[in-house]
Amino acid sequence: MLAFKDVVFSYDDSGNVLDGLCLDVSPGEIVALVGANGAGKTTITRLATALEHPFSGTVVVGERSTDGLSPEDLSRSVAYLFQHVDQQLFSSSVRDEVGFAPRNAGCSPAEVLERTEQALERVGLSGASSTHPFDLSLANRKLVGLASALAQKPRLLILDEPTQGMDRKHMALVSRIVEEEAARGCTVLVVTHDLGFVAEAVHRVVLVEKGRVVEDLPAAKVVTDPVINQRLGLNMPAVPSLSVALRLPGTPVKFAEVVRALSTVAAGRTRQ
Repeated sequence: MLAFKDVVFSYDDSGNVLDGLCLDVSPGEIVALVGANGAGKTTITRLATALEHPFSGTVVVGERSTDGLSPEDLSRSVAYLFQHVDQQLFSSSVRDEVGFAPRNAGCSPAEVLERTEQALERVGLSGASSTHPFDLSLANRKLVGLASALAQKPRLLILDEPTQGMDRKHMALVSRIVEEEAARGCTVLVVTHDLGFVAEAVHRVVLVEKGRVVEDLPAAKVVTDPVINQRLGLNMPAVPSLSVALRLPGTPVKFAEVVRALSTVAAGRTRQ
């Protein structure tokens, strides 16, 4: 669904932000981009939406090279949640904000309404449909932005720091939605520093350094490896850390899986 082939890109003459980057993401995959600030993660998302174009190399979305395309050309298949969601909210009500994309795509009023209601229900904001987005908390504004993306019914969903400013309850909701999108065949690309979210929802983790992919690993490997965590400058999330410390069978990293493993271990000890 998404391919970067030897992509080189720079914003100015100070040096390449992406320097021969190669990356492939398949339909139904959830891939996280991680790395230090300035590594090129957000630039990757901008090229994937045709907001920018490579100096050399190729970016392919679906079966189309982005060469010569604009974001509007990809708007029916690609949805993008900004890191700073306030930069993309512009409507006077949550309902109008979420309904903008399907309206802009030419959907009928009935379909716009259906998509809007479905998206708001999924993010738990049906009761806030008439509220101005900026009267909501940051976490709920993020959810409004996510609902807007869901209403597009994209084939490629790009999320830049989607759990920033969220508590565990909100993060769990976003994780479930991301997994649901992947289950229907949507490709999900996430920029994140939240390894707890990575543990819950992500399949692969791609580490970007100086505009290149230097590691491409299963998410469970990343969140349970202290060496990789140290390299990222992040702490091992609490749930995977518990799994490692207790040497749970299979080293589960998702909350529900760790709870099941703890129950199984406790039951075994009780029988003994």
